[in-house]
Amino acid sequence: MNRTMSLIAGAVALAAVTGVAVLTAPEPQTAVTAGATAAEQPVERTKLLCPSPSRADIADTVHTAFTPVTEGAAEGGTAELLAAAASSSAYEGDEDADDQADAGAEETERPDASEEPEDPDTAAQKPSGKPVLKLKEPGTPVARETSGGEEPALLGTADGRFAPGWTVQQTTSVAVGTGRGLHGTACGVPDTDFWFPGASTAEFRTDYVHLTNPDDSAAVVDIELFGPEGQLETSIPDGITVPPLGTERVLLSTLTDQPLPDVTAHVSVRSGRVGAQVQALDTGSGGDWIAPAAEPAGSLVLPGIPEDATSVRLIAYAPGDSDADLALRLASPSGAITPAGHESLHVKAGMTASMDLKDVTRGEPGSLLLTPTGRDIPVVAGLQVVRGKGTKQETAFIPAAAPVTTRATALGNTAKGTTLSLVAPTADAKVKVTSSAGTEGGKGASKTYELKRGTTTAVELPVPSGLEGTYALVIEPVSGGPVYAARTLTRNLGGIAGFTVQTLPDDRGRVAVPTAEQDLTVLQD
Repeated sequence: MNRTMSLIAGAVALAAVTGVAVLTAPEPQTAVTAGATAAEQPVERTKLLCPSPSRADIADTVHTAFTPVTEGAAEGGTAELLAAAASSSAYEGDEDADDQADAGAEETERPDASEEPEDPDTAAQKPSGKPVLKLKEPGTPVARETSGGEEPALLGTADGRFAPGWTVQQTTSVAVGTGRGLHGTACGVPDTDFWFPGASTAEFRTDYVHLTNPDDSAAVVDIELFGPEGQLETSIPDGITVPPLGTERVLLSTLTDQPLPDVTAHVSVRSGRVGAQVQALDTGSGGDWIAPAAEPAGSLVLPGIPEDATSVRLIAYAPGDSDADLALRLASPSGAITPAGHESLHVKAGMTASMDLKDVTRGEPGSLLLTPTGRDIPVVAGLQVVRGKGTKQETAFIPAAAPVTTRATALGNTAKGTTLSLVAPTADAKVKVTSSAGTEGGKGASKTYELKRGTTTAVELPVPSGLEGTYALVIEPVSGGPVYAARTLTRNLGGIAGFTVQTLPDDRGRVAVPTAEQDLTVLQD
């Protein structure tokens, strides 16, 4: 007697996407095949982390949350933000410079590692079970406004139909004092490695690294600082403990005795994972958030330099063992040009290099393109951008960005004061931009744009009809080469042109799911 038994095996392995991504395994295919295939599926769970906005009593903050409508998304689910446990303040120094309205921050003593909680797994209380912001429906943004300096860091989770592309924007207006200006950031995903070129330990700057832990166990984090002469000796060799579901603020100037205007901060996680962002506060030219730069690479794109920038400063770092030589080009509306007098930058291995590009855009929007002149040596890079002059200066930061591969989202947009910059560095491209309904009403619209190779295009936005409140923009490449995007918000703050720039990487709402299939036939007599 012959008996045939057919075994069809399917396995799904999925790495973390936007913090956490979970997919149910698909049903086995009816056809018996050999080999492996892959298909993109919407993620089913996403985590986001928002830093504490400000310690200033005169700060006004708006959080906006949104999930695009995604075909094939799971049913049901929720998307909500909860308050994180309060910081232990062990690494902040003696004073909060955010509250100062005078010319500069006071000198602080470096903390001792012994000030860490003795039992970090129980030091922080769990967040309240009541959401501070909850999404109602995919396709429509919701907003929450708060005032004062007591707003906590937020822990966010979205699942089901709310998970694919879930985005949260945090925008804060600070009218006076150190760091006054418009501070904006897209709430980040938990990870284990972050680069921040453009941080500072100078006396005129007060830079905090905000660390937020999304998990039920403590995380241990290292912060390394690299200046123009190499790595700086720091004061917490045993790492920084971030309590479960909690947050820590670390004042960079307390970690070193060297006051340097340009440093590269490297945040790496020994155990667990965190969200990390740097809040940069300047005594004279405002401040903003520094988002993590794109992973080290030989070629980088820094999109969305405003047309009226009065000063642009490039900061770069080569994390490997080899020096990097970079060619600089500016992608203008008419094409890529080489800035006169700023043709290249030499970056020594393990050292931070900087270059003052001055008013490189000269009245036109632009993006900086960095490419190797010789060997392809990975670097990280960012821009410090200033608008205004004298006492009216305001600062924002543009990290090197990743391309929009499928879809990206920008929140908190207004009918006026919003600019979207799209860059096609290597080939022509076509991009579709869709606006959502407003947080308080309106009907969305969409428009398609043709982008020429080597150009930056500040597009005319499809503002929702009958707009009330703010709205979301969804960017989707249609065809052609890679596209990079950045969004600028501007606001008048007592005669100061406040602004903030967010680069728009892919929202990672879909993930390739590998499925392995094999036909194993067993014959028995």
